[in-house]
Amino acid sequence: MVKTYSKHVPGTAFGLVCSPSSNSQYDGKFAYVPALEDVLVWDVKKGAMVSMWHEISHIAEVTAILQSPKKDVFAVGYADGSIRLWNAGSNSVVSTFNGHKKSVTALAFDEQGTRLASGSQDTDLIVWDVVAEAGLFRLRGHRDQITAIRFITPADLPSTSTASASGLLLTSSKDTFLKLWDLSTQHCIQTVVAHRSEIWTMTVNPEQDLVFTGSGEGELKAWRIDREALANGLRETDSGEVAKMIHPVSSLPLVSRHRVSQVAFHPSQPFLAVQSHDRSVEIFRIRSEEEVRKKQARRKKRAKEKKVKGKNSDEKDDDGADEEEEVTLVDLFTPYLVVRASGKIRSFDFGEEITSKGTLQIMTALASNAIEVYSIPQPTKSKDVPEAVRAFSVDLPGHRTDVRTLSLSSDDEILASASNGNDFAVPFQKLANSETRFPENLEHENQRLYKNNRLWIAIGTKNGEILIYDLASSSLIETVAAHTGTVWSLHVRADQQALVSGSADKDVKFWEFERKDASGEKAHNGKNLTLVHTRTLKMTDDVLAVKYSPNGKFLAVSLLDSTVKVFYQDSLKFFLSLYGHKLPVLSMDISDDSKLIVTCSADKNVKIWGLDFGDCHKSIFAHDESVMQVAFEKDSHYFWTVGKDKLLKYWDGDKFEHIQNLRGHHGEIWALVLSHHGKFVVTGSHDKSIRVWDKDEDDQIFLEEERERELEMVYENGIADSLNRNEAPIGSGVDGAPVDTATQAEVTAVTKQTTETLMAGERIMEAIDLADKERATFQAYEDDMAKLPEDSPMRLQPPPKNQLLAQLDKTPDEYVLWVVEKVRSDALHDALLVLPFGKVVSLMGYLNMWAQKELNIPLVSQIIFFLLKTHHHQIVANRVMRTALIPLRKHLRAALQRQKGILGYNLAALQYIRRRNDADRTAQFYEEEGMDEEKVRARIAEGKKRKRVDIKV
Repeated sequence: MVKTYSKHVPGTAFGLVCSPSSNSQYDGKFAYVPALEDVLVWDVKKGAMVSMWHEISHIAEVTAILQSPKKDVFAVGYADGSIRLWNAGSNSVVSTFNGHKKSVTALAFDEQGTRLASGSQDTDLIVWDVVAEAGLFRLRGHRDQITAIRFITPADLPSTSTASASGLLLTSSKDTFLKLWDLSTQHCIQTVVAHRSEIWTMTVNPEQDLVFTGSGEGELKAWRIDREALANGLRETDSGEVAKMIHPVSSLPLVSRHRVSQVAFHPSQPFLAVQSHDRSVEIFRIRSEEEVRKKQARRKKRAKEKKVKGKNSDEKDDDGADEEEEVTLVDLFTPYLVVRASGKIRSFDFGEEITSKGTLQIMTALASNAIEVYSIPQPTKSKDVPEAVRAFSVDLPGHRTDVRTLSLSSDDEILASASNGNDFAVPFQKLANSETRFPENLEHENQRLYKNNRLWIAIGTKNGEILIYDLASSSLIETVAAHTGTVWSLHVRADQQALVSGSADKDVKFWEFERKDASGEKAHNGKNLTLVHTRTLKMTDDVLAVKYSPNGKFLAVSLLDSTVKVFYQDSLKFFLSLYGHKLPVLSMDISDDSKLIVTCSADKNVKIWGLDFGDCHKSIFAHDESVMQVAFEKDSHYFWTVGKDKLLKYWDGDKFEHIQNLRGHHGEIWALVLSHHGKFVVTGSHDKSIRVWDKDEDDQIFLEEERERELEMVYENGIADSLNRNEAPIGSGVDGAPVDTATQAEVTAVTKQTTETLMAGERIMEAIDLADKERATFQAYEDDMAKLPEDSPMRLQPPPKNQLLAQLDKTPDEYVLWVVEKVRSDALHDALLVLPFGKVVSLMGYLNMWAQKELNIPLVSQIIFFLLKTHHHQIVANRVMRTALIPLRKHLRAALQRQKGILGYNLAALQYIRRRNDADRTAQFYEEEGMDEEKVRARIAEGKKRKRVDIKV
């Protein structure tokens, strides 16, 4: 009989506030932050998570987040090059775009939110149609990662203008270039060498006439956009050169000279924020030209008063002082205050609205897994220096550093986790409702390992102390100076009456739990628990791990010399020495029947030993990196391992079989703990997340099927990679890249083969084969019956219809259309590329049938135009296609003409309704004002245009 195993699936994940892989967004109430492969929505005022945007089976990390002008829609870029549009109201994916081959690093929406531009580490810039859910085109020209994108909307253009009506794109990259792209011609119209080092950030002011770029050298430069040149389009100057649209202005001095990571304008208030230091954000106040002139006038007045008071006043100086000073960039952007966060800032974002107290808000997402919101006061006439005040913070639900160890209570209800670092935070996580509590009086540093029972937590620290915490009150009740070196391991004996500790001071110490004299204290108070030292076992090297056997007979000790010593627990006499690992054993565990001991090492191997004679049953190359921890399942010889290769693996210790791989963590997995009832597994990682892997009782694993599934996954990913490998970035030097980069097109189609598109193409081919076979069968029947007279006894019943078509109640051509319609619009073109030319010929025939029946004409038009463009040379050379294309042209043209008439009629009706509505509103407005025609004309004449500030270059 074939052996089956229980399958484990990803369960809940917690411990994360925000991860440093992406920027964050803030709308004044909710913070939208990355959490590895998910996006979390936090109510910063309540400190509560509102929702989690998670897509099943998608594990790529979030690398960019952007809110659309349609407030409920967010674009999220991922490390695998995909982009998903999420609806914040329903917490669901609206559409998915696949076009980039590497991480998405920059996103930008246009003003209407109908177009999305994305930049990536693959140096490509792609413009997407959000409504049609398809890629418009791919722009190439940058030679390094794109760091920022902005749409530039042209002003109202005159009819004689040659400027782009589609708008412009401004992009910055680590290749030091600032590029301006014309979206109508799909070409770069200006390239500016902006800095001597990488450009890390770029932003445009709301009026779209001023650009700021920040470099890796800490320089913040300003550039002027010539709106007149934009309106005129590409024209030659008097000198014969093409008119430039971006002109340098000057640099803005900063307090810090570190890398400028981010720069952003407030959406409605005159403020500019610049992050050029790890822990602070500089806020600049933007003054109007009138304010600058008043300040200059006051400065001149004070200078004149000083000269009048002076004895030797020069008349020339007085005359020079009357001249009007120029308005410089430094005059317009004046330092206002500095926001200093409690940790390293990954990104920041302004709140859109002003609070009820009249202050602005800025949200900072910290690399230390926390969110902080600061209030910025409005400018006043007071001479007091304004200061930013922290209004809200979200840091309780997670650790500041990586999770190093985990422990479960005996009833599997409470999980304790501890991290590595100075924060020494130990949350007690209730698995049922994800409630987190932190102990008080945590002043120790560099905590390492701990174990817990139902009422108390024992924690080993790097300074050699063992701390006892009361779980009920979350308070420290005992500090024991146990060792002179780091306490690397603790283990509670099976009877819950004793504890053993192993340390870097080469000692193994034995402790018993004992209650103090509870004079004046309540008996149930946990403050009377303490540790009593009973014995010490001296070792020859540093102790890395200690473990009691479940039967209480043996004690296993792992040493730095890569060996494991086994002693009798009662007499401490030496029993066995397990040697064979090439590097130190980092963790070990003993099975419930005390017959097997499994050890894992930094040499990437797992060894299974017998505790009777100390023989090695099997040595397994388990992980591609160091194996950090190993643990047996309850009442079995199945065990789990975790490693620095980010994988959790399930093994059979009797048959030495690898059962299952579980992927999900994005960093080294340090900690592992198993349910005492065998229902789940919990892991903690360097990515600061804690993940629960649940046992699926309804699903079983067959080893052969599991291996086949893994091989299929590798094969499909390999095919997709090979199909995408023919395109390499310009100047990248990658194998397969064209030698003459000048011959590579600046604009190409948006294509990317994925496993999904390959499977969609296969489904279309299978549908065409089934439909062709069905049509051929019925065509043969009709031909045979046509040769016989109507009353011939040789006439037969029609052949049975295909079961699938009969069940769906569709004709062959309707079935093919049904399959094609189920392919996502953004994956349709890539799926059609998979079809061989023979299937393309068959599909042309079905397109003719659909056009004749007027079935989904927009989809038919999209498919036929794409196929004609892709297979143009084969179609021209193949005379067979002529018989299919001529009737297709006739039927499609007739269907499009009918649809054009319907659309034109509806459009004319809508325009009439709009004109009538505008006329009614205008008439009603003037009737309410009581104005006649002359007054209206006078008001129009008095209208003044908004003044612009001219900055001297």
